[in-house]
Order: sequence, then C-alpha cells, then structure tokens
Amino acid sequence: MRTANEIRESFKQFFAEKGHAIVPSAPMVVKDDPTLMFTNAGMNQWKDIILGTKDPEPRRRADSQKCLRVSGKHNDLEEVGHDTYHHTMFEMLGNWSFGDYFKEGAIDMAWEYLVDVIGLDPKDLYVTVFEGSPEENIPRDDEAAGYWAKHVPADHIINGNKHDNFWEMGDTGPCGPCSEIHLDSRTPEEKAKVPGRELVNKDDPQVIEIWNIVFMQFERKADGKLVPLGMNVIDTGMGFERLVRALQGKHSNYDTDVFQPTIRAIEQLSGKKYGETEEVDVAMRVIADHIRAVAFSIADGQLPSNAKAGYVIRRILRRAVRYAYTFLGQKRAFMHLLLPTLTEQMGEAYPELVAQRELIDKVMKEEEESFLRTLETGIKLLDRVMSDTKAAGKSEISGPEAFTLFDTYGFPLDLTELICRENGLTVDEAGFNAEMQKQKERARNAAAVETDDWQMVAHPHPLPKGGEPISTESSSLGEELEVGLSQFVGYDYTEYECRILRYRRIVQKKQTYYQIVLDKTPFYAEMGGQVGDQGAIVSEFETIDIIDTKSENGLTVHIAKKLPEHPEAPFMACLDTDRRRASEANHSATHLLDQALREVLGAHVEQKGSLVSPEGLRFDFSHFQKVTAEELRQVERIVNQRIRENIPLQDHRNVPIEQAKELGAIALFGEKYGDRVRVVQFGQSVEFCGGCHVKATGQIGMFKIVAESSVAAGIRRIEAITGSKVEEALYQLQDGMEALRQLFNGVPDVKGAIERLITENAGMKKQAEEFIHEKAQSYKQELLRNAKEQNGICIISGKTLLPAEAVKDIAFQLRAEVENALVCIGSVNDGKPLLTCAASDLLVKEHGVNVGQAIREAAKLMQGGGGGQPHFATAGGKNPDGLSAAIDKFIELIQ
Repeated sequence: MRTANEIRESFKQFFAEKGHAIVPSAPMVVKDDPTLMFTNAGMNQWKDIILGTKDPEPRRRADSQKCLRVSGKHNDLEEVGHDTYHHTMFEMLGNWSFGDYFKEGAIDMAWEYLVDVIGLDPKDLYVTVFEGSPEENIPRDDEAAGYWAKHVPADHIINGNKHDNFWEMGDTGPCGPCSEIHLDSRTPEEKAKVPGRELVNKDDPQVIEIWNIVFMQFERKADGKLVPLGMNVIDTGMGFERLVRALQGKHSNYDTDVFQPTIRAIEQLSGKKYGETEEVDVAMRVIADHIRAVAFSIADGQLPSNAKAGYVIRRILRRAVRYAYTFLGQKRAFMHLLLPTLTEQMGEAYPELVAQRELIDKVMKEEEESFLRTLETGIKLLDRVMSDTKAAGKSEISGPEAFTLFDTYGFPLDLTELICRENGLTVDEAGFNAEMQKQKERARNAAAVETDDWQMVAHPHPLPKGGEPISTESSSLGEELEVGLSQFVGYDYTEYECRILRYRRIVQKKQTYYQIVLDKTPFYAEMGGQVGDQGAIVSEFETIDIIDTKSENGLTVHIAKKLPEHPEAPFMACLDTDRRRASEANHSATHLLDQALREVLGAHVEQKGSLVSPEGLRFDFSHFQKVTAEELRQVERIVNQRIRENIPLQDHRNVPIEQAKELGAIALFGEKYGDRVRVVQFGQSVEFCGGCHVKATGQIGMFKIVAESSVAAGIRRIEAITGSKVEEALYQLQDGMEALRQLFNGVPDVKGAIERLITENAGMKKQAEEFIHEKAQSYKQELLRNAKEQNGICIISGKTLLPAEAVKDIAFQLRAEVENALVCIGSVNDGKPLLTCAASDLLVKEHGVNVGQAIREAAKLMQGGGGGQPHFATAGGKNPDGLSAAIDKFIELIQ
C-alpha cells in the first residue's frame, strides 16, 4: 500500500514528465490579495496570471498546495469531525495550463494518472459535464463530454447543474464550465443495489468528488454578462486526502496514514480509544484536523489574534481545545503535545514545520492555556446566569445571555447547552441564532464592496513576455494583456509622465472611490509592510489627489475620491515626497534593526511581521524572552553607528533567486518568492525586499526605540522612530524635564527633589492611614453601641464619611465578631452614595439570608445597582439623598 507521501510525489513526478514546472506550495496565509485571508484553492497564487497582470510563463505548472477553508463561500468548519471527508486545512493537488493545452489535454492527463499510474478501477469513476444554461445562452459542454467518451461509457457521463459544474472566481472575473471526477468506493453489494451515477453529488460519503477540472473560457462582467476570456486556462484541483483514502482502501479520510498517527497520539495522551463512542471519535477527528490548520498557519506567519485571519486561527484552535476539554477530559494544554507527530508526518514535504516547530509549540501552548482560563471564567459566569434563571422561576437561558457568553467571553453555545442540560435547563437556541445573525449582518454590511467593470482609456502596444495579441472586443482581460503591465518607476523617480490605462468605481461603507491604473507610476503600492504612497496626478486640465496606493493581484491601483474629467490626457504622477522620504528612512532602519537584533540576541531572530509608515516603524520577530533594556540600548547603538557610517545602498534588481541567496539574503517562511527577486543590501544587512529605501544610511538621520512588547508566545515587537521624529521626541523630553524642574522652583537636581517628595508623601500617607484606622475603630464601636436585636438578628447600621475600603473592613470584622450580625453601612465618596452590607455565617447558612439579592432592590432607592455574594455585597448609586431610605429598605427585605 502506498503511503501518503509516496502518492503526493507520484502526482508531481507524473506532471513533471508531462512538461509541467513543479512549483512549491504558496503560503497558506495570503498577504497580497485584499479579497482573501487564506489560500482556499490551488489557483489562488495564479490569480495575477489569470487576470492578465503577470507573465504566464511557464505555461504548464503543477504543485501540492496547502489550503484552508473555514469561512465565506467555502465554510466547512462546522462539518469537520462529524463526517469522513471535510477538513479545514487540506492539500490540493493541481495542474495548470495558461494558454497551452485545454479540455482534451486536461481530461486525457487526468484519466492517465488516475487509471494507468495509480490504478483506480475505471468502473468506479464517474464524470460530470456542465448541462448548459439557456438563460445565459450557454450550451451543454459537448466538447468535454466528447473527450470523456474516449475513456468512460455514456452512463458514466452525468450532466451537472450550474451550482456544481460552472466555476466562478467571484461575482465578476474569469469563469467557465468544469468537469468533476467522482469515485464510487462502496462495497460490491452496495453497488449492485444502487448505481453509482444516482449518488453523484448527493452527499453520499462513499461516492465523492476527487478531482475538479475547470475550463476557464469566459469572463463575467459587472452587469452579469459573459464574454469570451482572452486566454483559455486549465485549473484543476484534486483533494489529496480523498485520493489517499481511495488508494489505501479506506472509507474515511481519518482512517488513512494522513491522520492515523495523530489520532494514535491523541489516544495515548487522553487515555481514550478511537472507535468506541461517537462523541470521542468526533473529538479526535476535530483535533487531528485542526492541529494541521493551526500549525501551518503559524508556520506561515499568521499568529492567533482577535482580528481577521488571526481570529480565524484562534477560532479553529479554540474549537479543538473545546472538544478536548468536553469529550476527552483535557483540562490542560494538550494540542501542542501533538506537534512532534505532525512534524514527523509532514516535515519532509513542508520543511517550514520543522524550522518553526519551537515557535509553533510556544504560541499554541500559550493560546491553549489562555482559552482554558477563559473556559473556567465562562463556567463561573454561566453558573451565575443559571442561578438567576432558576431564582426567576424559569427553565431556559435566554438567547441574548447565551450569545453574550459566546461573543464577549468566547464560551461556545454547545458547551453552554451541555452544562445547562446537566443542570435541568435549556437554552433559547433560536434567540442565540438571531443574535448571531444580527452580528453577521453588521459585519457583512461593513465589509460590502460594490465594484464596477474596468473602463479602458489608453491602449499602448507593448506585450508582456510570452503574451499574444488578443481581440479587444472579447474581454477586458484580453485588453489587459494587450495594453501590457503597469510599470513601476518609483525606485528612481518621484515624478513621472504617464497615461491612465483604465479606471473603475468602487463603493465601500457608503463612500465612493475610484481605482486608477497608470501605464507608468512612481507610486509604491502597499506591500511587504510598507504603506502605499500618496500624492497627485496632474494634467493641464486638473489635479487629482491620490489618497492611497494598493496592490491588487499584482496590479498597482491608485485610489482617488474624484475621477479625472479628461482621463485620456497626459498626466504627471507626483509623489508626496516628504511622506515617501520618511517611509524610506523607516524601511531602511528596519533592515538595520533586523541585522542588529541578530547580532545582539542571536541567529534565531527571524522577522515575523513589520509595518513601515512615514510616522515610524514596527518590527515583530521571534525571540523567547523579553529584550532587556541593556540589549535594546546595544541594538540602538549598532543601528545609529551604521547610520553615521553612511553605508550606500546596493540595489540588486531582478536577480535569480539562487544568486540572491548566495549574496546572503534569507528567505522567510510564509513569503512567496518568484524566480527572480530584488535584494536590498546595506553592508552586512542583506534582505529580499521590494520596498523603497534611502540611497545611503546617513539619510535616516537617527534611530530611537520607543517600545518593546510581547505580541504572542515567542514573538516580540519593537516600535521605533527615525529622523525628524526623533528630533521632535527629544524636544518633548527636554520640554518635559524643564517643566518638571520649574515645578521644583528650578532646582538643578530634579531626581533628588522627586525622591525627597516621595519620601515625604510616604510618611504623610502612613499618618493618614493610621488616622483613618483610629476613626474606623471608633466608628465600629459606635455601631455596636447602637445595634438593635430584632427577631434574633443583630442589626448593625449607620452612615459615615469613611473611605470605602475602611467601611468594607468594618463590615467583615462585624460579621465575624457578632454571631447573628446583619451589617448595613451607608457612605458617600466623591458625592456618590455606597451601600456596604454583610451577614454572619449563621444567618447565611441557617436562616438563608442573601445580602447580594436584597441589596439590588435596595439600591434602586438611591438610583443605583449592585450585588455580590450571600454573605457580602456592595451597591453604588447616583443620589446620596436616598441613602437612608436604601438602608431601611435593605433591613426590611432581610427581615
């Protein structure tokens, strides 16, 4: 039986022999596409080629791509673990053709690999073709059906509808019919009862799609119309885990050697057996799946957080921890202990797992421990909600309350339901879902973007390498190939003559913007941590402000609030040079900082994120302890020394990647590099970089670290400023010191004056505390003298101006000293009333007194609220005049 690793290699070898370039998997975390957080299909890394903004050479490619599907259109998360074939992280085996072979070649190669190379039984294979769409005037894909007829009988070719057999990149853009290959892996007896063709796309777990071949031949416009695509593209994707399952003769992906080693490790750690109970099986499948998604995401540079992609990873990790907590009895960090098994399984195919293992372990362990603490807090909060629900005579937790536990404290609904069930309560699931839907609608409305089609303006004739003339009547993507690529000239120029190639309108958050593409531009598009340039484009007729510059699928897009009235006119593109120079200084300083950190802290330091703007820089890096003040000072000294040395920039542009590595440039995990790259060098600092830099380090001026902090386990962050910002900071510091000196009548030794003041203040504070203590003891005796016995209760009440902490101490002393004490003390601090109440253990345990409940009702008389435990509670208010009435009401309620 072939192993998973052998099957993966057989796919690559087959397509290499068919003339395909075998390319490495792109990072699973997407950093340069505003429409995606994660790679969710093999074609994601080729979007710029498909959209016509990048050279398509080589035209045949193949790989095994790491993918993640958990949100949006491909939301598989809640399916994972409950069935045999859905996953969050999965591998997509794929082959592509960009203007080379099309339907016949793709179909023939797929069949040859499945049947002749890996030996699937042709009788078990069914294929689908697009049945056509009369409303869009698209006929049935008879061409694909004809090619399939060479390999399978007619009853194995099935018409598929638009949902299953017409692929679209999005609401607009490239699209086309597709053919799916389905495998029937049922037993002979089951096959004899029901033909496999009747179960295709019917959610049968044993008749599943294993390969999808997309024939991109159309482009959908914003008005919904389809036009022919300028370059035919083949995009195929085969689920690796499903293929392994078929070849290893299993009925579940989780029974293959992709997942079984991890499941066996879970068994050993938990002491439970896979296959004994359904809930344990689901929990183990969830964990075996989710450990891969979380580990690969961290390796690719995405740390768990509360926003965007980081939130998705946190959500996946917490789902796994929750299953381990609830069904495997794991009350300690658990998942990180599975990393050695995962690394052994997949480390050879994906070396980033091995290189980043220590970081993954630390981040995952810290996240697990944090969520376990959250679970404990959530259980305490839920206990209180259940207690209040029962006290109100109800048997159902409200939907909003359950949603608050979920949304604010991360406490999942199914765990809330489980605990409530154990306590004889139910949860209003419909109400919870309604609250969840409201939140989703708010998020959807905030993120909604309306995008028009590109409007073409100028049509120069240079072609990208490997491009071919295409009829501009057919497709704007064809036109994009003909007009060539927008050329960036910003390394050398801050102003440049240009023409507008195209523009389009976008509406987001009720604001209208225009995206403008120039044939040549000095504007740097936001990438690699450096923010986009601002400035203007100027013609003889008008000036259009550029408020930002973005990169979209490899295309430099200039953002404006106004569209030129004469877009066909020649323009001069002009940067805001002050902003650009400040960004250049901060970017170059970031490189010097990176090198200095490795020198001071060690070679283990690796960049994990950065932000470069005109205001300053932020640099995240791997290091497993706080950077000391002495180390930070040493780093600053090294950077400033190299600034003073005025080291010239060595700009190595468009060099082969192997040559770049020979120069000493370090490739970062989680980054995608082409065959040719740019290397920026300042002396010993050598880095892959496409950003903008000073011509020599002296232009940075000065460097100053302003903050050092922790981002996550094993990740530190340094924030710093350069140039004029350092000068401004020094002036602020100097002005602050002078103002401080004037507070001490201009004494030369400010530090000594402050130390004397602190000493004097400490002495005065001690005297004040002693005075308050004496007053408190005196007031306590006064309360005891005025106490009243009623119905076996010693009522101790009164009003005072003592501080809240002193009143609390008195209340606790009295409840401990007087066996049947009921204490109610009113006080006023800063004009606001405070009620402090306590009851002795005797009253609580034998008489059922609950001051926490009584105080809530009493506090209303002083326009306030509060609560606490049966033996002690406090309440604040707004109306001091109601304090006496509140005291009386409290005593009345208890009696």
